[in-house]
Amino acid sequence: MEDARRLRHHLSCLGFHLLAIRVGVHEVPPFLLAALRFLVAGLAMFGWAMARGEGSPARREWASVFVVSLLIFVFDYGLLFWAEQRVPSGLAAVMMATIPAFTAVAEVVLLRTQQMTVRLGFALLIGLAGVGVLVNRTLNLGGAPIDSAGAVALVVASMSWSLASVLNRKLPLPASRTLNSGAQMLAGGVLLSIAAAALERFRSFSPSHVSVGAWLALLYLIVAGSIVAFTAWLWLIHHESPTKVGLMRTSTRWLQS
Repeated sequence: MEDARRLRHHLSCLGFHLLAIRVGVHEVPPFLLAALRFLVAGLAMFGWAMARGEGSPARREWASVFVVSLLIFVFDYGLLFWAEQRVPSGLAAVMMATIPAFTAVAEVVLLRTQQMTVRLGFALLIGLAGVGVLVNRTLNLGGAPIDSAGAVALVVASMSWSLASVLNRKLPLPASRTLNSGAQMLAGGVLLSIAAAALERFRSFSPSHVSVGAWLALLYLIVAGSIVAFTAWLWLIHHESPTKVGLMRTSTRWLQS
């Protein structure tokens, strides 16, 4: 019952997630928006953990935190945000449907909780072949050709999220879910801030020109999309198969697209 309740809550949070991002990126550069989101959420969760008397992660745990945060926040979220400027959201959802297959392979290799089967290998090949067909400019499938760089970025994002899901159960990370969530979001916010400074231009951006709606979207992403949903995702990763959680994420993206 508890698992089902958390799963339903996670799904309901994700239902408004993409809408809030779309509202925000109309007025705030995407990497900056993501950096603000996770910096504030990470500071809040990490500060709460410290106020409860939980010790700071050990050096080895911090190293693991930055590894998974690089995969989740920069290579998954970052590449996804970048790619959706070049690839339609519906097709992006189709390409991200390779997540469960990649996650299952990572479980086979790293966790050894699954076995490589003909069915799994066939599913992975079908997914990659489907992406290849979509981006093949020699095939006339109707409509404009799909941007190849955007498609590759989405596949890399899928692989990064899948690997991070499994590494969350493999690497030495803080035992406290609150501390672990706060540390990962804080590290992700720092990495995204570096990416924003390196990749985005802020000459035409002014916080005073950001509308109330965009600030409310950011507030929603901080509270429901990060403090609640990301912490729930970390809980699910340690109580359910990462592949099952990957299927859940893929299905919600289909519903959002």
